[in-house]
Amino acid sequence: MGAEGPPENAFSKAVDTALGTLEAPAKWFRENVIEKNRPSYPWYHFQFRRVPTIDECYTDDVVCYIEANEQFKRDRMVDSEVLNILRKRMEDCNLYEAPNHREKCAPMLQAYEKAAENWFIKYGDLGAYGDVKDAYMKQKHRMIWERRHGSVGSGMKGDNIH
Repeated sequence: MGAEGPPENAFSKAVDTALGTLEAPAKWFRENVIEKNRPSYPWYHFQFRRVPTIDECYTDDVVCYIEANEQFKRDRMVDSEVLNILRKRMEDCNLYEAPNHREKCAPMLQAYEKAAENWFIKYGDLGAYGDVKDAYMKQKHRMIWERRHGSVGSGMKGDNIH
């Protein structure tokens, strides 16, 4: 004797018939309209082609500037999500390894801190409306500072102070 369901009675048959009449149009619409018109790839696998960055654009090329800015916004969203995922992994590790999480979660903490540092170097202090030109100028100013004074955070060189 196998596992059999409850015996069929008039009430369960009526409920099955009612559910079938409600479900059939939705099932037909999904199979015949939605799935046939859906593209063959999921939307989240769409890859944008890389465009020239802002330093490769001419100063009067507005289209190049807009494309570079849109690419910058997409890159910032991706980098922010990567940072979010690393943060959540670190928090989950800390929660799961509660008493001695400092040793066991140290690699995740280091990866998160390095990613957060890199994110701040690129996007920090730009604000919500910072665009690709602002980020490019920030990078340029950082490179000039490092050429004159050494890497940021290492203290200023004594011989270059005027």
